[in-house]
Amino acid sequence: MTQVAKKQENTAVALASMFKADAGLGTENMHGSEDLGLPFLKVLSQLSPELESVEGAKAGMIYNNVTNKVYDGSKGILCYPVHYERRHIEWQPRGQGSGAPVANHPATSDIMTRTFKKPGDYKDYLENGNYIETTAQHYILMVDEDGTTQQALVAMKSTQLKKSRKWNSMIMSTKMIDENGTAFTPASFSHAYRLFTTKESNDKGTWYGWEVEKVGPCENPSHYAEAQALSRSVAQGTVQVKHSREDDGKTVADNF
Repeated sequence: MTQVAKKQENTAVALASMFKADAGLGTENMHGSEDLGLPFLKVLSQLSPELESVEGAKAGMIYNNVTNKVYDGSKGILCYPVHYERRHIEWQPRGQGSGAPVANHPATSDIMTRTFKKPGDYKDYLENGNYIETTAQHYILMVDEDGTTQQALVAMKSTQLKKSRKWNSMIMSTKMIDENGTAFTPASFSHAYRLFTTKESNDKGTWYGWEVEKVGPCENPSHYAEAQALSRSVAQGTVQVKHSREDDGKTVADNF
């Protein structure tokens, strides 16, 4: 370790020691989704406005819309999946409304039975002119290279729904053996996964999409406990997300 690096490390430790005495002060009234924004992670495309506004952003990178941080898509991010749900999100046509969803329908809704497609258009429309996007919501606990963690949401739709199904299949196919020799499926956050990006194409165009690989079982007790707590919070409805037009992850692929 260089002298500069050692000095920086010592400074960080000294600051942490000083700050720990007042841990939590100033945040006492921040509670749940009304006061905190759950970050969205999305794959930047050739059409993403972040390519112009975020330093170092390039198509194929992973973008955090709260921290404005970008990650190398080829290296990806390490995460624990803590909760999954499928939603049918209702939008007004682009250019209309506030940019927020009209409604966020649960997977059990019959809304899709009331949709239709227009000739040459992939969207599922309602009689009122709005359209529905079926969206797979993966709540995750993300682990940065320095070991710090952050809660986030990965919303997959359109061409990426097949990636969501693949990830879910990987989770459900994970088996372990207990002390009695009985096989069981552990919690989704028992294993870490790496989310990275890959270039995709067909006769309609080229775009970047998600890819996922299993890394292995969680070996960090604090990470497991944090993932467990987040999973319970989401399941109880104390953690919610607020979709906006900026978070919808529009890509070239979404045009067909």
